[in-house]
Amino acid sequence: MGGSEAGDDSKPKGNRGISFLDFIMRIVAILGTLGSAIAMGTTNETLPSFEQFIRFKAEYKNLPTFTFFVVANGIVSAYLAVSLVLSILHIVMSGARITRVVLIFFDTVMMAFLTSGASAAAAIVYLAHKGNASANWIAICQQYNSFCDRASGSLVGSFIGVLVFLLIIILSALALSRN
Repeated sequence: MGGSEAGDDSKPKGNRGISFLDFIMRIVAILGTLGSAIAMGTTNETLPSFEQFIRFKAEYKNLPTFTFFVVANGIVSAYLAVSLVLSILHIVMSGARITRVVLIFFDTVMMAFLTSGASAAAAIVYLAHKGNASANWIAICQQYNSFCDRASGSLVGSFIGVLVFLLIIILSALALSRN
């Protein structure tokens, strides 16, 4: 009996450590996804022209893919903020299984949503940098350098969020297997 009690005490301590790491990683993911949404959502650049009535402007909202990117990152950031409550619950109650399963499910859905938004935006950023001669799409980043730099930079935080989600899911599965 004495051995089983010592074993029971070690599981919650290990799960508390995993739960604390889960909490920290969720904060990191919030920073990445929220930063990406803000960076892309505030991206715009206006080119000067010889005509005073004609202005060439690039904004994220001109491209539906970038709008989807901003919305996806915003929704995922909000989800992560709400999920912090359950993450704190797991620190306090390390044996909670049902809420861990629920979090794994929603974490997986949000990771897929974030991946789709980031991947779609990455394709457009690639076209903006390289163009596509076959489709007669010219590269615009030579003219809209600041716009392209901010759009490219916003992708970094989003893909970091995807990687952190992957690690969170693995940690949650590890915590479940230890219960």
